[in-house]
Amino acid sequence: MGGGPRATLVGMIELDLVAVRALGCLLEKERTVPDTYPMTLNALVTACNQSTNRWPVVAYDAPTVQRTLDHLKDVGLVRFVHPSHGERTTKFRQVIDERLALLPTESAVLCALFVRGPQTVAEIRTRTERLHAFDSTEEVEAALNGLADREQPLARRLDRRWTHTFEQVDAAAAAGEVSVSRSALEDRIAALEAKVDHLYSVLGETPPPS
Repeated sequence: MGGGPRATLVGMIELDLVAVRALGCLLEKERTVPDTYPMTLNALVTACNQSTNRWPVVAYDAPTVQRTLDHLKDVGLVRFVHPSHGERTTKFRQVIDERLALLPTESAVLCALFVRGPQTVAEIRTRTERLHAFDSTEEVEAALNGLADREQPLARRLDRRWTHTFEQVDAAAAAGEVSVSRSALEDRIAALEAKVDHLYSVLGETPPPS
């Protein structure tokens, strides 16, 4: 496959949050625990549901992850390693780095964005220490710019942070969380103002002008 099809691969595939998390975990474990890679389904479920180095924290069950792996296999981003030589369990490996011709630096950066969501350049460098030894934040930014400058961008800047472009639910969910948080904050402020007004009334005093 030439550079053209790889460059437009993302635009032809819809990846939801489960798929992004699964790919991120496969990329991560391939680098950090190569002795237990490729991964079994149970190991991948555990990796997806980790409470550390993950955002958001999720609780996927095995059938959900298996359906996602089936989809990722169909679109050519995951390969199944069938049992052999006495093994009884099918294992799974990612091939997104091959399909998109990712450099090691780009693969590490995308892995961090897949499992942790939008981050600053400094955060990405800190969280990729086990994946790739970046010499500086400038090297991280160079990898991000390389992903963003492709014909089909794989990363984009969000103010001070960067995010991947494989799955758009992240941005919508983040916006929803901000909206909910702002609404809850406004409700708390209104409740506090009401309590203050009540206290002034009990004391027979007039509250200062706002």
